[in-house]
Amino acid sequence: MSINSKHLATFILGAAAGVAAHKYLQSEEGEKLLEDLKTKANNFKADAEGAIDKAPEYFDELKNKGADTLKSSFPDAENFFKELYEKFVGGKGSPETATPQNTPTPDPIS
Repeated sequence: MSINSKHLATFILGAAAGVAAHKYLQSEEGEKLLEDLKTKANNFKADAEGAIDKAPEYFDELKNKGADTLKSSFPDAENFFKELYEKFVGGKGSPETATPQNTPTPDPIS
């Protein structure tokens, strides 16, 4: 791969931008900008940690409110879901649900 004039110009412009940023950040105004950024980053970090601590409480409250709303809006919903659950999970292992009555079971191979 050869270096052409576009690559060289890009490298020079990038280096010049780096030098300019370094000079600016070394000035008094740049130091104020860095301190402000550090303060905002620490505040953001504290907010995020607080949100993580509050998340379980929030989801418990959301679950309870959702269940209460569902019960008040659809009073038969709990029974419906229990019956549905028993229909699909509760009957596993019983002979009636394992094989239909009119379907012959295959003979075991000896």
